[in-house]
Amino acid sequence: MKGKVYLVGAGPGDPELLTLKALRLLRTAEVVLHDALVPPEILQLIPSSAQIHNVGKRCGKKRILQGEINHLMVALAVSGLRVVRLKGGDPLIFGRAGEEIETLRRNNIPFEIVPGVTSAMGAAAAAQIPLTHRRASSALVLITAHNASEKDAAEKDASDWSKFVASGATLVIYMPGQNYSDIAKRLTAAGLAGETPCAVISRATTRHQRTHRTTVLDLHRAPQLAAPTLVVVGEVVRMADPAALVEGFVIPDVSKANDGLRPPALFKTFFSQAPRLGTDKEPVA
Repeated sequence: MKGKVYLVGAGPGDPELLTLKALRLLRTAEVVLHDALVPPEILQLIPSSAQIHNVGKRCGKKRILQGEINHLMVALAVSGLRVVRLKGGDPLIFGRAGEEIETLRRNNIPFEIVPGVTSAMGAAAAAQIPLTHRRASSALVLITAHNASEKDAAEKDASDWSKFVASGATLVIYMPGQNYSDIAKRLTAAGLAGETPCAVISRATTRHQRTHRTTVLDLHRAPQLAAPTLVVVGEVVRMADPAALVEGFVIPDVSKANDGLRPPALFKTFFSQAPRLGTDKEPVA
């Protein structure tokens, strides 16, 4: 009898950001294959009766090849075990889940994907950066500074970055490495202004989190913070520092004379035009 594999997102680091489903699966798992980025606090939630294997790959040091991980998942599931493949962030965003899904399907192994809070969302929330803002950015692009084949992908990568910059989207760069000078050069070559704000966020949502705010022009001077790190690029980064907000971001306070209270007349037009809902109806976002 075959077992089943669960591709589970562990979130960005804070155990309280695990989904309830992820927590339930961890507590009932027979085998857990986890990435190196999964913190000890989350691994402690796994019962002592389960097999736990670190199959992580960090900073180019591969203790196990992806093909070996794929083979291990299949072998464990074929033996009838309930396997949790635990990944940092969300398994479908830069998590190699696509390759693992292909392997599981090819071997007719039942599997399920359990999403997690992706690192970009967790890091932005922890640093108080809105990734979109109606006055600054209406799009979000998640990209990686690391390619499977840097030499072959260089030309295409440069073209893609230019398209992203031209769109005015907020950029979140996964796996930036420690060479921020290279990131800055690629952003500048793509057409991004040097004064564009950016933030390097390290170990987001954990007690070790550090955030360094700078600009594209000065990004090369950023300190080498501990991995994992993300780089957020765009005007929305200004929102992380209330003291540095430009006037265009500030929502005007129309009631300074009323100690922060809005005059009832201000909402008269709004309420007169608002749709009237029946007792069993709800507004749809």
